[in-house]
Amino acid sequence: MNPTIQAALMRERLYLRSPRSVAAARHFTRDTLRAWAATERLDDMLLCVSELATNALRYGVPRGRGYLLRLFGFEDGTVRVEVHDSGPGFSRITGRPHGRGLTLVAAVADEWGVLARTPGKVVWCEFRGGAC
Repeated sequence: MNPTIQAALMRERLYLRSPRSVAAARHFTRDTLRAWAATERLDDMLLCVSELATNALRYGVPRGRGYLLRLFGFEDGTVRVEVHDSGPGFSRITGRPHGRGLTLVAAVADEWGVLARTPGKVVWCEFRGGAC
């Protein structure tokens, strides 16, 4: 995706550090994508939201903080999912049996990556072919 292209649509929600927030993030994503008529790859996007939110909770959100889920819809039909956390470290595929979340994201998303921010990081993934 060309970073100079402006998003046509954007929604975000902040979640507290709670296991229940993963389901809430999925529901928010589902409702948003349905409102945008971007449901062609809905199951893949919901899987990635679950994985990224779970990783943020397990590894990226210190006690007393939360994570931000941001969704972008672009005019070319691309949907971008971002999970912002404030914890240390950098997300990566590890190959460990219990560390398959980012492997799933890499398998179903068209692109994914990690960006540094202060504090923490942004883990993102993109899906082409939806309708926004």
